[in-house]
Order: sequence, then C-alpha cells, then structure tokens
Amino acid sequence: MDLQLDQLRALDAVISEGTFEAAARRLKVTPSAISQRIKALEDSAGRILVQRTKPVQPTESGLTVLRLAKQVQLLTSDTARELGDENQPAARLVNIPIAVNADSLQTWVMSALGRAAAGVTFEIHREDEEHTTRLLRDGTVMAAITSTAAAVQGCTVRRLGAMRYRPTANAEFARTWFPDGPTAQAFAVAPVILFDRKDDLQFRLMRRYTRKPVDPPRHYIPSSAAYADAIRFGLGWGMMPDLQTRPGDKLVPLDSAVHIDVPLYWQQWRLDSPALGMVATTIAEAAAALL
Repeated sequence: MDLQLDQLRALDAVISEGTFEAAARRLKVTPSAISQRIKALEDSAGRILVQRTKPVQPTESGLTVLRLAKQVQLLTSDTARELGDENQPAARLVNIPIAVNADSLQTWVMSALGRAAAGVTFEIHREDEEHTTRLLRDGTVMAAITSTAAAVQGCTVRRLGAMRYRPTANAEFARTWFPDGPTAQAFAVAPVILFDRKDDLQFRLMRRYTRKPVDPPRHYIPSSAAYADAIRFGLGWGMMPDLQTRPGDKLVPLDSAVHIDVPLYWQQWRLDSPALGMVATTIAEAAAALL
C-alpha cells in the first residue's frame, strides 16, 4: 500500500470531526479535497475505510488505518518539534489523546499533565477504567489509564498503583438508613449513588453483605465531583475514593474495616516517541506519590 501523509491526516480529521466539511475546515482545504484523499486512501487500501454517515464512522478496516494515521502523525510531530522554528512554538506542539477514568481525572491526573504540558496538547477521553482499553484498540487514544493488566496488542503496560474506595455516607444518612450498621436489609432499601450504568463498584461491595442480588433505589450522577458532593449532601451512600475526601467532611465509612482497591495501569502504544514517553514518566511519578 502507498499511503500518503495527507491522506492519513484526512482520515484522522474526518473521523475526529465527524463530517467531511468539518475535516476540511480543520485542514484548511476544500471538502472536495478531503473526499478525494479518502477515496485515494481507500483505493490504496483496497477496501472501504469510512461509512458516509452523520457523523462519519470508521469501518473495521478504517480503525486499523486510523491507528496507523495517529502513529504516523505522532512521530511526525515529534520530529517537527525537534526541527521546528523556536519562534513558532505552536507549530511544534504534539497532540496526545488519552483515556482517563473520571476519579483519576478529578483527583491526581491533572497535576501530572500540568508538568508534562510543555510542547504537548491533550485530548482527554473520560471513560470507566474497565473500558478504556477499547479506545486503545480502536485507535481513538494513544494511551490510557486502565484497570486491565493484560497489554492491548501493540501496547506496553505499567502498573501505577491502586485507588482505594470505601463505602461512605454523611453522618445523618448513615444514622437514618444504617442504624445497625451495614446489613443486607439496609443495603436493600438505602438509596445508593452510581456514577453511571457501567458502575458496579457499589454492587461489588453489597454482595459481601447480601450474598444475593438486591435492587435498592439509585441515583445516577456522571460527574466525579458531583458524585462526591451528592454523598456529602446526603442523597445516598457510595464508594468514595480516599483521595476525594476533604478535611472537615462530615462523612463516615459504613464499615471502617472494608474497602475495595481498584488497580490502575498505564497502557500506551509501543512507539519510540519522546513526547509520549515524557507524559508516561510524569503520570508514573504522580501515581507513585499519590496511589
């Protein structure tokens, strides 16, 4: 296959932006030029790479070529950064898309990314730690914080540590709904706070007490900061990371002897990229200090 850089850039832009028109604006060319580049890329690959829907979606083959497109652009950006004009720093910025779980994003990741920000821009994809590897596989991101220890094909993996979660409520809520402590009967009726419908941490905890499925009232609050506030304001109980507690919080653990540790790993593309390596190092240093 004879894959041209401008064709690969067009594929990345079309998938990222969702339409040929938006991709054209991003690359400062006409929609016709984008269409011609995608057609030429498909002819070279010998298969359809994008579904002409709104938004545009990659085919399975398109995902494979998209991953290549992002890898080539990363290495090209690294090289441009080393050779670039010192008077035009924006031209040397390397864009790195990363998948991060919400609690890590809220509590410790941003400080690490701040130390790595020189010469780099980030596109953060928020996803549950058990599902971030999907974004690695389909080429959406170059790196991910994940709870999966097995390396995704083409990636390296490094253990970062673990986030510790405890069943937590405000003191008044605990007195009202758990007067006898964390019992199976209490868990069956006490309102519980879930991040979203993928969030099963609370149910993992409840199974230790109930030994059978329960169906308590539920709040769904898909924001890490708002989730913690919901516990503070007494909407329900939830699994709260130690890193999110504040001095003076009127919060109590439902069982001080119980916690769940969620292991976290850094997975990234197996590429010799100085920019990606720098980000990996700062993430690992922050994790070592806090997890």
